[in-house]
Amino acid sequence: MRLRNPVNVLVTSSAELRSFNQRFRGANKATDVLSFPAQQVSLQTKRVAGEVAISADIARENARHLGHSVADEVKILVLHGILHLAGFDHERDNGEMARKESRLRRQLKLEGSLIGRTQARDRPPVARRRTG
Repeated sequence: MRLRNPVNVLVTSSAELRSFNQRFRGANKATDVLSFPAQQVSLQTKRVAGEVAISADIARENARHLGHSVADEVKILVLHGILHLAGFDHERDNGEMARKESRLRRQLKLEGSLIGRTQARDRPPVARRRTG
């Protein structure tokens, strides 16, 4: 899918992302990025594809932990949010969004993808046999 209209990006606090997440997704926790397609955005004065909201707090933590700049982390989060606005859904698309994000990330010279690190974090640890 292709977006034909601009996207508004809000970089704000984790508290505000938590509030948005609770209000729109029913999840009472902070998150790094949320996307809101235009039909969910009220009082549009211009045509936009939608809104992307990013937690500056989480972006800063991720950048420090992953060893890259906060600016690069925000770019990674914006890319992820825009792909959601374009209709991709990494929870249901059998890796299509991950592949697209990876291609675009390489073109934009950005480090590791958000989907890849989220999947790695959510995977259960591999049981290791003890040798003795």
